[in-house]
Amino acid sequence: MAEIAELDRAYAAIMKEVVERGTAPHFTALAKMIDVDISAAKDITHELVGMTPGWVHPGTDYLASFPPFNLQPTHYDVTIDGQGGWYAQCGFEALAIRWLVPDKHVRIDAPCLCCGEPISVEMHGDEIDSISPEEAVGYTAQAVGGSAEDRPFR
Repeated sequence: MAEIAELDRAYAAIMKEVVERGTAPHFTALAKMIDVDISAAKDITHELVGMTPGWVHPGTDYLASFPPFNLQPTHYDVTIDGQGGWYAQCGFEALAIRWLVPDKHVRIDAPCLCCGEPISVEMHGDEIDSISPEEAVGYTAQAVGGSAEDRPFR
């Protein structure tokens, strides 16, 4: 098991690459980035995935999803300051991307999973600048927001 400081360095290095390039480093590149041997970087990658809702591509050591980003195309298309190339893991995770690039304009475009109509959210820092359509809502199969009795919406 890796030390917390090592996991922090690895997480920061991976996220920096994803934010800057839209891809995650392979564990061999991560090893150089955080100054550990290759087998340790491979183990750290899997340990980080086990601590997050991310995953590696089945049967490989390739990062497939590193929340809030997905590293392979999804229907949650992300542009940052007008440049594309990123994808969100899910609609709710997509909203967190703005905190990783606080001085940039983030736009998420996705089709509605029920009707196929386009949905768009534009954000900058802590502000959501626009949502189209205005009545867009999100759904999850998971219980979120605490206990059912304490949730503002049911």
